[in-house]
Amino acid sequence: MNQRSLDRWQARRGEHGGSRLKFLIVVVVLGLTAYAGYMFIPVQFDAMRFKDLMQHDADVAATQGYPITWITDQLKKSLVEFNIPADAKITPTQQDNRMAVRVEYTRPIEFFGYTYEYEFDHTARSTAFLTVK
Repeated sequence: MNQRSLDRWQARRGEHGGSRLKFLIVVVVLGLTAYAGYMFIPVQFDAMRFKDLMQHDADVAATQGYPITWITDQLKKSLVEFNIPADAKITPTQQDNRMAVRVEYTRPIEFFGYTYEYEFDHTARSTAFLTVK
């Protein structure tokens, strides 16, 4: 080794380990983000699919002339499939030959020492051109 490279090496002796700490911090942040996504995305996906079912049931009830209680019965049958709490509040209504249904529930999502309360509140209305006249 020549004197120049020895001087560089001695000048950088105190820098060891700095990149390891940054790497560990990045890995921990990415891990926590991935875990939060792992816990939250299935809940959001179930909610999205349930919104589609609500819209479908409201449209079918309007086109077939079913009573508004039919929507409630259909949605209650599907609560377990979509991991929705049994105490979900289902409120069907009929306005101007259109059916509407509102569903409200709260679903807890457990994180490390913290419980997030996911609140679902959605109203699906049947499409106007599908109504029976």
